[in-house]
Formats: sequence, C-alpha cells, structure tokens
Amino acid sequence: MNAKTAFDLVFRNAKTRSSAIPVDIGVSGGRIAAIAPRLECEAAEVEVDGRLALPGFVDTHIHLDKACLLGRCGHDHGSVSEAIAAVAAMKREFTIEDVYARGARVLDRAIVHGTTRMRTHVEIDPRIGLRSFEAIKALKRGYAWAIELSICVFPQEGLTNDPGAEELLIAALRDGGEAIGGCPYMDTDPNTHLQKIFDLAQEFDVDVDLHLDFDLDPSWWHLDEVCRQTERRNYQGRVAIGHATKLSALPPDRLQAATALLAKSGVAVTVLPATDLYLMGRDATHNAPRGLTVAHKLAENGVLCSVATNNLLNPFTPFGDASLLRMANFYANVAHAGISEFEACLDLVTDLPARLMNLRDYGIAPGNPADLVILDTDSGTNAIAELPDMLMGFKNGRQVFERKKPVLFRP
Repeated sequence: MNAKTAFDLVFRNAKTRSSAIPVDIGVSGGRIAAIAPRLECEAAEVEVDGRLALPGFVDTHIHLDKACLLGRCGHDHGSVSEAIAAVAAMKREFTIEDVYARGARVLDRAIVHGTTRMRTHVEIDPRIGLRSFEAIKALKRGYAWAIELSICVFPQEGLTNDPGAEELLIAALRDGGEAIGGCPYMDTDPNTHLQKIFDLAQEFDVDVDLHLDFDLDPSWWHLDEVCRQTERRNYQGRVAIGHATKLSALPPDRLQAATALLAKSGVAVTVLPATDLYLMGRDATHNAPRGLTVAHKLAENGVLCSVATNNLLNPFTPFGDASLLRMANFYANVAHAGISEFEACLDLVTDLPARLMNLRDYGIAPGNPADLVILDTDSGTNAIAELPDMLMGFKNGRQVFERKKPVLFRP
C-alpha cells in the first residue's frame, strides 16, 4: 500500500491462525479492506503486539429466554424431563421485561468473552405464547452494536400433543423467526412432529435446528428420520441436531455407521458440554459415563460440528459464564483431546459453527465485517491450552469492549 492509502482503523502486528508472522489488518467502512505484513497508511491504530486475533466466537445453540433462573426453583434435577418440567412451571409467569433482563445479562457476558454471532432458541407454546419471542426480538435490536442474534423458534414440550403450538410457531416465523427447531422426544408422535417442523422450514425457507436423542439409550433414536427428511427435501447443509448424546453410547462400528449417515445427509451436530455432562449419567452409582459426543472426531470424518453453550444458571445447567473459549477448553479436557487436536477444538467455536449457521461473511479476510477479538496469547493451540485473557473486541470495526490486564503488586 502507498502512503496515500487511508483506512478507518489498522490493527498492527496481529497474529492470525492463517499467518506464520504478524500482519497488519486494515479496516474501512466497518469491513476488512486489506491484510499485509505492513500497511503504509493513514489511520487510527491498535497495536496488537503479536497477540492472537480471532474473528469472534460463534454460539450456535443457547437459550436466552430461560437463562439465569437460579433461585426461582430447586436445582437438584436428575433428568432432562425434570428440568423441562421445572422451567415449564415457571414460564407461565415470564414477562417480556423479565426475559429481556435475563437475556441481557447473558449477552453482556458473552460480548466481553468475545462472542460476535449467536443463535438463540426460543420456546413457543400456549403457556409462554410469544412473550419470550418479543423479548428476544428486542434484544436482537438492542444488542446489534456488538452481537448478531439469530432467532430459532421451537416447541420445547411437543407439537402434535400441544394444541395451539403450531399456530404460534407460524406467527413467530411470519414475524422474524430465522430458524425452526423441534424436540421430538417430548412428543407423543415424534415422526409427525419432525414432518411438521420440516414442512414449516420449507414453507418459510428457514434452517432446521433440532434437540435430538438426548439420553444414553442407543436402542432407539430419531436420527434416522431426521436424515431421511433432510435428504428427501434436499435440505443438506441446512439441518443441525443439538445434544445427540446417544452417539456417545455407541460402540465403534455403530458410531462409524452413524457418522457416515450424518456426513452423507449433510446434518450437522452441536455438542453442548456443560448441559450434556450435567444431565447425563446422573443415575450411575460408579464409573459414570460422560455422555459427551466427541465432536472433533466426527468433524474429522466429514460431519459439520460445533460446541455451544446451551443453558446457563438454570435447571438444565446451574453453571456458566457465556464464554465459548472456556467451553472449548472444557470440551477438550472431557473429550481427551491431544495437543495436536487443540486447533480443531478452537474450530468448534469459530469457523465450524459459522458454517453451520451458513454465515457467508465470517472470518479474517478482505471484504468480511471487521469483527475481531484480541486474546493475550499467540496461537490457536495456546488459546485452548491457556484460557488467556480476552483483551478487546470489535464489531464492524467499532470497539465494543476492553478488559484490562491484571496487575500484580509485588513487594
């Protein structure tokens, strides 16, 4: 670049996952305009000093509408159905203001932990109506300065067995719902449940993101029907399943066959470590199973995968800080990932979830939005190993947070 080239902002000496040496990243009009070892230009500057720049984390599966419920009910729930029942008993009393406040608390944390894109699932049924949906739409508008929120509407407690739920789903899809989910294991007619969800997805031209096969009994599952529906409707690349903990209970030969089926059908898998570990295997008296599907191994064999937050501070998961880097580190520990696989674990909260959400403008590349997070480390491997401080973040070239490094007061 010559001396007359002008940018709005330049990141100096940034390490990226694709460059062996530090580079400068020039930003113009909120987008990345150039990347080079040295940009000679006129611009405001951010000195990165050899630290790692990432394109922001992508959370493909979270429930903002039922987060932060600690204190409203007991939390010694031993099963998925008990957790669902606990929230069902509370959500009749949810107000738009309540859901907004709890969701905002999570988004505030997610932003300072570097998340820039997020798909939130929102329960739609006759008990909650569209109140949570309205609150999440308001959050989407109110937080657009820092995070892009995509809304996936779904019936948590069934569909064919819940009169009025389908009409409410249609109303939400007509008013901004950007994906549709389902929960067939909560329905008295799981296959019809899935058929209706796919019908609505096609009618409104939205992606499908299902809660599926969330237990450790591999003698039955709904995976085959999901793959069949996906292929029959040519929906490859537009369908994801969350949890899929049954896959963790399969012997190697069956897991190999299931992996091949998922890859052939173009069905993605989102693993939710905090919830899956908290709720699976709780009835074991000893040697409890992890209940965690090994996403990076599936990805090695052609299945698009992500690791995401799911729930935090509620009956499904009474933990959480909305940090996807911490979740990737947590996943790597539990999944027995070797050091050579740490980069693949980072992929599960960055590039791969961006593909799962069909984000065409993600990544540190010219033309893409200048969504950048600066970590106090120098490589993707070390990001997983060290859990480094998140120093600052930018959305469309505008700084959205800064976290000061701790200072030691030595004697």
